Amino acid sequence: MENEKTHTYEIMEVCLLAGKIMLQSGGETYRVEDTMMRIAAAFGIENSHSYVTPTGIIFSAEGAEPTKTKLIRISSRSTDLKKVAMVNSISRQITNGEINLQSAHTLLKELEDLNVTFPFIIQVVAASIASGCFMIMFRGEWNDFIPSMVTGGLGYFGFLYFHRFIPVKFFSEFLASFIIGFIALVLVKVGVGSQLDKIIIGSVMTLVPGLLVTNAVRDLMAGHLVSGLSKGAEALLTAFAIGSGIAVVLSYL
Repeated sequence: MENEKTHTYEIMEVCLLAGKIMLQSGGETYRVEDTMMRIAAAFGIENSHSYVTPTGIIFSAEGAEPTKTKLIRISSRSTDLKKVAMVNSISRQITNGEINLQSAHTLLKELEDLNVTFPFIIQVVAASIASGCFMIMFRGEWNDFIPSMVTGGLGYFGFLYFHRFIPVKFFSEFLASFIIGFIALVLVKVGVGSQLDKIIIGSVMTLVPGLLVTNAVRDLMAGHLVSGLSKGAEALLTAFAIGSGIAVVLSYL
């Protein structure tokens, strides 16, 4: 009985670890819940239940012994779809019987500690190029392409830099949008740029929470009302931070 109890807890640890990595990396609520229950079923726990919110996971396993339940807290979330795909790959290996419980736990632990994000400079360069392309997409002029790249790149640099010292995303997004508005205004004033609105719009697109909005809508459509509403509120707060930063700059025109 003791061995069976220990085995159940080990299965729950693997399920919760997989769910934690996916949720912290931007995975949808229904995908996290489905993955956890599939892993549990693959290891012999047919009756399992998971309840996932953006800030926590509750998982329970039913068996011959009394039902076991565990809660873990999710304190930080980001967007790292590569980790989500890697957890899905490990989950498929588990359900296909290719790896055992200990190997699955080891792989997930290594994945949790693995840093697969792009280097700081690569993220800034990508944001810079994306800003120029977004500006063109919004029917801006080609002579504003370079100013948009400069504005978007410096704005995203500010976002990453301030987020290291200020863990609250609202403030780092507010400061980043303020930088974007200020630099765009300066470039237009000195004659380097011509369309202030297009430069600003193209530059702030790198801060817009597109994945968060998408996941919020998908969670609401799937019936996960708590997760959908909370993610929608988080996206709304981000939009407010971006708008406030730009509004502070434009108010001094």
